[in-house]
Amino acid sequence: MKAIVIGIMPQENIRARMLSIARGECKPKPSDPKIWFTSMRSLAEVLSDENRSLLKVIQATKPQSISSLAELTGRKTSNLSRTLKTMSNYGFVEMKREKNQVRPVAMATEFRILA
Repeated sequence: MKAIVIGIMPQENIRARMLSIARGECKPKPSDPKIWFTSMRSLAEVLSDENRSLLKVIQATKPQSISSLAELTGRKTSNLSRTLKTMSNYGFVEMKREKNQVRPVAMATEFRILA
């Protein structure tokens, strides 16, 4: 599994970069970050020790549902669901719908941070 590259930059700079890319003035390199945070603090909230451990549990056990992951981790389903949704918004977890269940899949357990 490849490491996800994460960038940290002020919101104004992220917006200016995106607009520059959209106008064709700047072409991002394949090694450039795909995920951006506005501060180390916001990154630390999403990739806390507990959440990185959760990603490793997901990768190792490949749970079939959020409720089975809740049993494995000892966390409440509602709390876990909220955490997974946040991590999914950033692309760290993919939520696969299968029949009447949602199966979490870890997209990465290693990260490279560019500040």
